[in-house]
Amino acid sequence: MKLVFATNNLNKLKEVQEMLSEKIELLSLKDIGCTEDIEETATTLEGNSKLKADHITNHYQYDCFADDTGLEVDSLDGAPGVYSARYGGEPRNADRNIDKLLGELQNNNDRSAQFRTIITLNLKGESYDFEGVCKGQILQERSGNGGFGYDPVFQPEGHSQSFAEMSAEEKNKISHRGLAVEKLVQFLNNLD
Repeated sequence: MKLVFATNNLNKLKEVQEMLSEKIELLSLKDIGCTEDIEETATTLEGNSKLKADHITNHYQYDCFADDTGLEVDSLDGAPGVYSARYGGEPRNADRNIDKLLGELQNNNDRSAQFRTIITLNLKGESYDFEGVCKGQILQERSGNGGFGYDPVFQPEGHSQSFAEMSAEEKNKISHRGLAVEKLVQFLNNLD
């Protein structure tokens, strides 16, 4: 089965490809010749995920899945949430995003947070959503050089390392995206 993953983020593409069965051939946006920026104008993760999946299905006629992920910090009323990628301003920059987040939490003892991923799958004319959540806390400072985005400041519950200190395999087993992709893969494997 050929499926398009509607992303230009090579880190996410690699992360997901490692988790998919060999029966599923994953195509990137580049593979199908999609070079335009897909608007992410929705105010929810679910909305943005659907916008991206629908764009590929409607313009390129491929079965497709798209995701949107947000870091939701309890004491910031769920921010940065749907605005996680551009939290520090344009153009998107992970270090600026982390700097802004750490600045806003500087004098705050409640550092509980969660990463949440929504995957929308468009398959044979139907649409399905899969959610993955990883709870944890925001560290006082960066720790580790791996991963991407907010990984250096996010420590998942029950672990003593940040996502950035974990191997890709360790992170995939517990991460929000890993959990959502696991649900997606189970669903796809049960279609046969």
